Amino acid sequence: AEDKAEDSKTNKSIPQAMPVIVEVMNSELMQIWSEYSARLEAVGFAEIRPQVSGIIKEVLFEDGQIVMKDDVIYVIDPRPYQAILDQAQANLAAAKNNLSLATKEYNRAEELIATKAISQRLLDERQNAARTAQDTVRRALAQTEQAKINFDYAYIKAPISGKISRAEIKVGNLVESGPNAPLLTSIVATDRIYADFDVDEKTYLAISNDSPKQIPVQLTIGNDDQKYDGTIDSFDNRIDSTTGTIRARALFKNTGASLLPGMFATIKMGQSKPTKVITIPEVALATDQDRKFVYVVGDDNIVIYRTVEIGMTSKGRRIIKSGLNSDEKVIVEGLIKIRPGIAVTPQTKD
Repeated sequence: AEDKAEDSKTNKSIPQAMPVIVEVMNSELMQIWSEYSARLEAVGFAEIRPQVSGIIKEVLFEDGQIVMKDDVIYVIDPRPYQAILDQAQANLAAAKNNLSLATKEYNRAEELIATKAISQRLLDERQNAARTAQDTVRRALAQTEQAKINFDYAYIKAPISGKISRAEIKVGNLVESGPNAPLLTSIVATDRIYADFDVDEKTYLAISNDSPKQIPVQLTIGNDDQKYDGTIDSFDNRIDSTTGTIRARALFKNTGASLLPGMFATIKMGQSKPTKVITIPEVALATDQDRKFVYVVGDDNIVIYRTVEIGMTSKGRRIIKSGLNSDEKVIVEGLIKIRPGIAVTPQTKD
């Protein structure tokens, strides 16, 4: 009777192993995606400033309008430049006539020198006159070309296609060219747009051997469900030693011009080729301050605390970047009652 009582006390002191639901880890081929915050930048941007001085006569656009390259958007009074161009063209015509006459006289002198009808000195003078006339024509050509350029600058054209800003200076105002020329407006290219973001060193090393054009990227804005597909345009030439990241730039088509420079966006960047990864259900993850961890059942059925590095969610499961191996048993239900070091009876779901 005393032995039975002692056995009863011993059984009460031994805690019963708690039954838990576990999942055996298996690796599977999957394309891994990483998520980053990004800032949108214009592919093309131009500030429009006057290259000649004068009174603004016309503003040929509406604020926020889409303009095409070489569209005339401002007109500075062209009359002074037209007058200068006309004078330059007249000077050029006179210089050409003078050259023609000087050339004829020189050719005639070369014929006469053969018969010694004129002196060598006269031949040299006519040769020099022809050369001077040629130089005058070149100078007149240059002045005419400059006059054409200035006349063309009076009609300010869009240097790129895109969305134009507001007109900063209106009709009737005098503008001056030069280093302090005022801003008239600006144009942002809208057909494509860049997204700049920072990639961690580990992820960069995993894709460093891939061609940037083969690396898929997706962009979303805020809570917008619309996804924009693009490609990596470039990576920077160095790792930032303070952050352990490298600057990346992705390129996207901007159909409808709905994406604007300066916007914040979310970028998802995927590996070009699938790789073997382990995934677990979200319910198996727990948080300890700033760390994520899971409970693993060891070979002796004792619970082990294991920190893990998590990746993105795929098909309702969380990708585990590090911390777990294949064939390990992870507790997926009843985590609230679990503590490291306790004995459990692992059971798998049917």
